[in-house]
Amino acid sequence: MLCDWGSWDSAFNRLTASVCDDILEIAGGTEAYACVPLQGSGTFAVEAALGTFVPRSGRVLVPSNGAYAERIIRVLQYLGRESVILEHREDEAVSVERIASALAADPAISYVALVHCETGTGVLNPLDEIAKLVAHHERALIVDAMSSFGALPIDVSLASIDVLIAASGKCLEGVPGMGFVVARKASLAAAKGNSHSLALDLYDQWVYLQRTGQWRFTPPTHVVSALRSAINQFLEEGGQAARGSRYRMQCDQLVAGMRRLGFKTLLPDRLQSPIIVTFLSPAHPAFSFAELYRRVREAGFILYPGKLTRVDTFRVGCIGAITVDDIGRAVAAVGDAVAEMKIDLLATS
Repeated sequence: MLCDWGSWDSAFNRLTASVCDDILEIAGGTEAYACVPLQGSGTFAVEAALGTFVPRSGRVLVPSNGAYAERIIRVLQYLGRESVILEHREDEAVSVERIASALAADPAISYVALVHCETGTGVLNPLDEIAKLVAHHERALIVDAMSSFGALPIDVSLASIDVLIAASGKCLEGVPGMGFVVARKASLAAAKGNSHSLALDLYDQWVYLQRTGQWRFTPPTHVVSALRSAINQFLEEGGQAARGSRYRMQCDQLVAGMRRLGFKTLLPDRLQSPIIVTFLSPAHPAFSFAELYRRVREAGFILYPGKLTRVDTFRVGCIGAITVDDIGRAVAAVGDAVAEMKIDLLATS
């Protein structure tokens, strides 16, 4: 990121093309798919995808079991697209059977919008089963894979995924600032005129990139350059299988260590993704997440606050350029913090 790039320069155009080509390969995309990059965070890409691919008359089924599905619903409301909400508990995976019933009962549903990994809780939804079901019902599937892409196996061609959304950060271990969408070219071609926004029109971005090799508007040059290096490191590590294996080891280390301290996970192990783990806040009078956060931060680690409203929780991420040793040190920092707070969770559990 210390090297500057000319946003209209041919060398930067080649850099963009190489990043998109590799993203497409990681996603399992064939010649029938294209990768369209977009300036902004992952949510920019989610709104761009929903606004570009869902026509104004479209009807979207949203199986909701967390904060990011709720964000999709809110985006659809802003866009004036109709949604059918399939509510689930935050500690359960999305039900394939309930999606099947909803699709059978409502032929007006044209799209299903699914969050693969709900990082509000860490729950992993059954993408492959849902993709097969949606394809069987001849509907289109939009997948928010923001927190899973690069770590968990996803093959858009085999799974018949129409639109896959992710970003430069998270499991590719780049820096924030660039979203991207892997989509069927046929779906992109059919999306002309759908978008509510010039800046977020993925059809227009795709056509312009195809014609000129350039982004329509000022690209995040340093983010793209950093992502090129991050993807190189991803491939050197061994790709998705190796990265997913490392994250799983880090997750197992985290959960085992925190349980030894007396903390309890929100999710059962069978639903837990290797991305982020939600822990229940102890029902101890001396416990304060703000105080735990402060003490652990002073030791060099940052925790996530909880995203649930019905129960008090906090979250710890397992991804990034870290090792199981880093996880061990983070758990030790948590242990030191609760000891300094004079909280003995094992005595109260």
